[in-house]
Amino acid sequence: MNVASRGHRPGSEATPESGADLRLGMAAGEVLDTAALIAWPLERMRGSLVVPGQRVELTRISPDREILLDAADLEWASPGPDAIARASDIAVSTGDMAGLSPVDLELLALAVERAATLVTDDYRLQNLCEKGGVPWLSVTMEGVRALWAWELRCTGCGAVLPTPESPNPSRELGNCVDCGSELGLRRKMD
Repeated sequence: MNVASRGHRPGSEATPESGADLRLGMAAGEVLDTAALIAWPLERMRGSLVVPGQRVELTRISPDREILLDAADLEWASPGPDAIARASDIAVSTGDMAGLSPVDLELLALAVERAATLVTDDYRLQNLCEKGGVPWLSVTMEGVRALWAWELRCTGCGAVLPTPESPNPSRELGNCVDCGSELGLRRKMD
């Protein structure tokens, strides 16, 4: 099953324009991830929701683009604690939490809180949206084709560790408490 088919027409290349017909009727709005802030024309972003942490990301990735954001008339918002808790529950249940940045978690939480569509090319966020019943659209890529669950596994001894309860800003997963080897995210085999 191609889960991304709701984000654009199956068999066509995903572009910022390919989901335009779908976006016109969105009553609750859209939460844009950083890929949309970089790829979309300013007029396409007008009125969309974003989180303050994205400004820092964009300054690092594309400083020129960050300067233009004020012209896009974006709504800068932070999700409340209940929405963060709900998004965290979804991420922990799938094992995705270890691979999320704090900005990713806030984007998911804002989409949950506002009952909005999350616009993202991040497969991890698309996976979480599917698992949590949050509508999503891709920015320029096709999107997820299957839903996965993840586990935090030691690359040395193979021990499976519990999923962290919060995102890791550095995205470093740490070392195994048993053997000291690096930890990695691995697709959970059912």
